Parts: sequence; C-alpha cells; structure tokens
Amino acid sequence: MEKRVRLRFAPSPTGGLHMGGVRTALFSYLFAKKHGGDFVLRIEDTDQTRYVNGAEEYIINALKWCGIEPNEGVGFGDGPYAPYRQSERKELGIYKKYADQLIASGHAYVAFDTSEELDEMRKRLEAAKVVAPQYNAITRQNMRNALTLPEDEVKKIMDSGAPYVVRLKVPRNEEIRFHDIIRGWVTVNSSQVDDKVLLKSDGMPTYHLAHIVDDIEMKISHAVRGEEWLPSAPSHILIYRYLGLEEDMPKLAHLPLILKPDGNGKLSKRDKSGLPMFPLDWFDERTGEKYVGYKESGFTPDAFINMLALLGWNPGDNREIMSKEELIANFSFERVNKSGAKFDPEKTKWFNQQYLRMQTDEQLADSVMPLLEAKGFKKDKAFVTEFCRLIKEKAHFVTEFYDLGSYFFAAPTSYDEKVMTKKWNENSKTTYSKLTEKLTALDTWTTNSLHDLFAAVEPELGKIDMQVVRVLTTGVAGGAQLFDMLALLGKEEVLTRLNKALASLS
Repeated sequence: MEKRVRLRFAPSPTGGLHMGGVRTALFSYLFAKKHGGDFVLRIEDTDQTRYVNGAEEYIINALKWCGIEPNEGVGFGDGPYAPYRQSERKELGIYKKYADQLIASGHAYVAFDTSEELDEMRKRLEAAKVVAPQYNAITRQNMRNALTLPEDEVKKIMDSGAPYVVRLKVPRNEEIRFHDIIRGWVTVNSSQVDDKVLLKSDGMPTYHLAHIVDDIEMKISHAVRGEEWLPSAPSHILIYRYLGLEEDMPKLAHLPLILKPDGNGKLSKRDKSGLPMFPLDWFDERTGEKYVGYKESGFTPDAFINMLALLGWNPGDNREIMSKEELIANFSFERVNKSGAKFDPEKTKWFNQQYLRMQTDEQLADSVMPLLEAKGFKKDKAFVTEFCRLIKEKAHFVTEFYDLGSYFFAAPTSYDEKVMTKKWNENSKTTYSKLTEKLTALDTWTTNSLHDLFAAVEPELGKIDMQVVRVLTTGVAGGAQLFDMLALLGKEEVLTRLNKALASLS
C-alpha cells in the first residue's frame, strides 16, 4: 500500500524563525497539500542549553501569519503521534530504546571521554596537520570508550554513574550511497564521516538520532531540510540501515541555500540588504538585538510566500505572481534547483507591490486606518478609501502610504523651493489669487467640476501652471492626480491652504 504523504517542519526553539526556515516549511506544506497529506509541526528541543524563551510561540505565530499552518503538531492539535516536543518524547524512553538496539547490534558504543580529553585529541590531530579533526574509526582507538576498554571496566564505570555518551560506530572506508529527490544519487566514503553522538550524557538524544526515531514513529514520508545537512546525511543513512529501517526511511530533499544579494555566501539574519530576514518582529534576548519582521514592514503574507517559493523553485514557465492555491497545484521537488538562489531585495518589494495593487481600496483602507490613527489622524473610511485609491500605484507597502500622501492630512508649512524659484514671478500672486476667487465661487466641488473650471478660466487668467497649484496646496512638486486630490481635500481645506500660501508669498 502506498505510504501516506506526511511531511514535518521540525525547527529548534533556539531563536526566531529565519526566512530560510520559513521556506523549508513552505515547500513541505506545498508538497503535503498537493498530495492530500499531512503537514506536521515538531519541536526539536534536544539542545536545552540553547533553548530560548518565546521561540516556540514565535514559530507558531509566524507559520500562522504566513498561512502555512500545520494540521497536526505543537500548537495545532494533537494527532496520533503526540507528543510532538522531543523533550517530552525523551521522557517516554523512546530514543534510548533505539540507542540500546544499536549498541546491542554492535553499531553504536558508549564513550566516556571528558571535554578536556576531546580537546586534547583535536589539538593532537591539528598538530599532525589533520584538516578536519574528528572522532572516527581511527581516532576512537585512542580514546576512552567501550571499544578500547575491557568489558568489566566499562561496566564498572557505568555502574559508578559516571557520565557517558552513545556514539554511532561508523565503518572504515566504506561507500555510503543514498538518493536525494533534488540532487539525485549521492555517494560518500565513510572515512569522511565521524562517529556522531546519538545520546548525550544527560540522556537527551542529539538531532542525529532523535529526528530519525521521530520520522519513523510518526510515519514521515518526506524529510525536507537545507543543504547544510547534506554532510550529516551519510550518518543518518547508516542509522536507518543499522536499525533495519532503510526501506521505511523518508525520501530526502536537501534544499539549496538562499544566498546574499551579491551571491557571495549564505544569507544570514544580519544581512544588510535593507529588508527583514524574519517573518515577524523578533527580539533576541541573548544578544539584545531586535530584528524587524516582514509583517511589521508592511508585507502581505501572500506576497512573502510567493517570493519565497520562487527562491530555488520555478513552475516551469514565466509565471511570477501565483496564489497559494496555484503554488500547491504546481509544486514539485523535481523543479527545485540544486544551486543556491540569490535573494533580490528589489524583486521582493516588487512582489509586495503587485499584491498590494490586487487589494481593493476598502481592504487597503482597513490596513491604513490604524497607521494613520497612530500618527494622530482620524478620518472616516470613505476618505481613507479614496486616499488609498490615489496613492496605491506609487507604494510598495501600506506603511508607505502616509509618507507618500502626508499632505492629505497636514497642510504644508513650506513650499517646494525648486518649483517656486523657477515658476513664481511678480505676476503669479495676482493670477493665483484670482484663481482662488473662482474656486471660492464654485458650487459643485468634484473632480470633473474642478477640471472644467481650470479649463474655463485660462482664457481670462492666462496659463495656469498645475504644478504651482499643487505646491500651493501640498507643499510638494508631485503626488496624486491633481483634481482628484483637490476633490478629496474638499473646498474648505483647499481654499484655506491657498489663502495661507498666497499670504506668505510675495
């Protein structure tokens, strides 16, 4: 029977969820939904020394904002494989059972080396010009472990309660071959693989054992992660093999890196592109650093996941704007690139601009009104809706609306110097004073009536410079369509501004 499609997103609660992690979750989500499967959130909190308060809640909230919610797991409801936190699963003895099985079959062993002894071993190897010192088939022969110590001494040390770890026994000079959905067949010699720690001295499993046990017990069909985990994959293949579970292991997919805008190295949370690296605001309590989120920067979640989906994947044609439903329908790991994908800040803003333009003016108003109120401007929704219509073509984010059209809410206190120097002369005050009189007499104040009035008065007043009218009423040289702007500001406000400007200009 075909295995049910089940994918997991399994982050560690050691900090905020970086956009690279969101992409891993997104690709897993898309594949699971396309095949009518499950998307599971599992929290891999085996490294308690790096646990950060609030990180788990942040991960859950970020997935909710992105609209890629799991249907099972931490924060999303228990399924048949609860609990979904590894710290809780450890208390059930799940991981030790598998570690003991590996020891019993001769594929793992206990080791008693202290941190000082491990440091000494690395220093010896470095002095011998070994490029990558590691605990492996050669070096373990000179260390304190169950492979070098007499059996009775091993028992005596363990009975004494001395700390120990369980390590994988990697064979010497053996080819390890596995298939990756994205990269095809990968072959690594075991001489490049170290004896990974499987159980730490506190009894907590490491990632290397825990994720394998959980993937098997939770019947995960596909395991998706970043390519930085590729060097560890041979160890994982051996663990599956030694447990007799190689036929049941998930299909592997190692995603390409997200690169810096210049393509030089992996994108990091401290990238200086000017755009966020986290979906939501994140405060790192360890360093005191605050990172601004995509949400708080004015991005829509749909634009964010659309952009992320195209970082390393393509639908096979030239489409760029795709709804979540379209992404689900078209996604496949076969169309994920092997090479890294460059993060493009300008393209990222473009995505948001396209999604912003797809919103109705009323929807935009709902987002903009709280931002205006925070600045002390309370306008009715009809006003803000029309304001959004006039401004949205120039904006990438709703957070830009006020800066682009602040003159709708506050009268100018200065007038564009460049325009006025070039276009204002000794006759201008008379001309625009007469224009103000004509506007005062206008009974119907609409875009069309204003357009008609300006056309009608030119034979009498001479050429009316529209940019000058704009500067007199807004203080700036450019902005929303002039007659629409004047209509929205209203007759009383426009006349007040014109009279104030004319009084201040000679």
